[in-house]
Amino acid sequence: MTRFYNHFIKAIVIGTVIYFIFLAIYFFTGRFDEGFDYQIAWTEYYKNMIFALILYMVNAYWIEHLVTVYKHDLFTLKRFAIGITGNILISILGIFLSRIVLVVVLEKKPLMEFLANENLGYYQLSLIIAICISLMFYAVWYYKYRQENKVKEQKIIAGTASAKFDALKNQLDPHFLFNSLNVLTSLIEEDPDQAQKFTTSLSKVYRYVLEQKNKDLVSVDEEFQFAKTYVKLLKMRFEDSIHFDIPDNSSNPEAKIVPLSLQLLLENAVKHNVVTSARPLHIKVYEEGDMLVVDNNIQEKQVVKKSSGVGLRNIQQRYDILTNRQVEITKSPNEFRVKLPMLTKQVTIMETQQTYIDDKRYEKAKEHVERLKGFYGNLMAYCIVIPCLAILNYNTTSFPWIIFPTIGWGFGVIVHGMEVFGYNPLWGKSWEERKIRKYMDDENF
Repeated sequence: MTRFYNHFIKAIVIGTVIYFIFLAIYFFTGRFDEGFDYQIAWTEYYKNMIFALILYMVNAYWIEHLVTVYKHDLFTLKRFAIGITGNILISILGIFLSRIVLVVVLEKKPLMEFLANENLGYYQLSLIIAICISLMFYAVWYYKYRQENKVKEQKIIAGTASAKFDALKNQLDPHFLFNSLNVLTSLIEEDPDQAQKFTTSLSKVYRYVLEQKNKDLVSVDEEFQFAKTYVKLLKMRFEDSIHFDIPDNSSNPEAKIVPLSLQLLLENAVKHNVVTSARPLHIKVYEEGDMLVVDNNIQEKQVVKKSSGVGLRNIQQRYDILTNRQVEITKSPNEFRVKLPMLTKQVTIMETQQTYIDDKRYEKAKEHVERLKGFYGNLMAYCIVIPCLAILNYNTTSFPWIIFPTIGWGFGVIVHGMEVFGYNPLWGKSWEERKIRKYMDDENF
């Protein structure tokens, strides 16, 4: 019922506004030169309200039905044409019902006499008004649709990168645990005492994994220390079959890499290569410019499970989110090498943010220019078409119907201009941005 009452009040307001527009037309065309009759004015007012209420209601519920059925697809050309056609037919029916109420019910004329005297002339003006009101409905719904899309788009942009990054980080936990348990399983069969020590060390290493995996970046020095701890864990199984060369500290204390990237590369090296005392695996970590290089000799296992590719792909995807710099992977017959970009707060992150800001500003400026072009095109069409229609009205009839497209289209041009230039006469220029921010912060929206 609340919706009905809202429509009822709006119908009264619109009907009253239309009535006073007609009064103004009659005043300026000299219809009141012989005096103003209040009784006639009141009679015309309630007649006008009958038309306004019925036409508003049928069109409002028809458009709500379209929005419910088609949702956002309503604004395709085909469905919009269906909607307008429906509005015209429903408006004709609404005018017919209004005239029945007015002539048959209130004026007590017989129904058959009413039907015999009906002609299309009674419908023209009311139909034009009804179509104008319907177009205003569509404009309001479309504006609301665009605002909802803006909010959803901003929430998607804000949430996608975060969700993707969280998903990538969450891969590290099961990936590390699965590989470590594989090592432990092998070690239990070969050396139970070492397996016990491995389990104790594994708990310490796994604690670091849990602490670091939720960070976006960690210092290179932290990764160096963890890599050394992890290699000690591997040496419990492979003993002197692994030779690991790594600096004690980075040349740049501010340098950062994605967490656990060294551990993932060490895992892959052990997983895909033969590691024996006769054929030891040599892993070397060193800096090359602003890249951290990890390379190992290649001595591929003859029988190896098909790689899932989680490790390297995870590192690449996390870097893709954080920076434009790429992870470099090269493979030769004797060597496998991975270069990880070392990121710094002063250089990489700020440059990436500035590039992102510049790109967003360019996109926003381009969109604004497109909106300006659309507005000026609309304004130019208005200035050309309305005078032509005025001339046509002057040469064909004494009734000033030109006032309807002038006011209706003019109102549309004004609203278009306020939207383009970001001005709202009731809530101020920043109202839209405040509402968007409010809905973006609302988790239930």
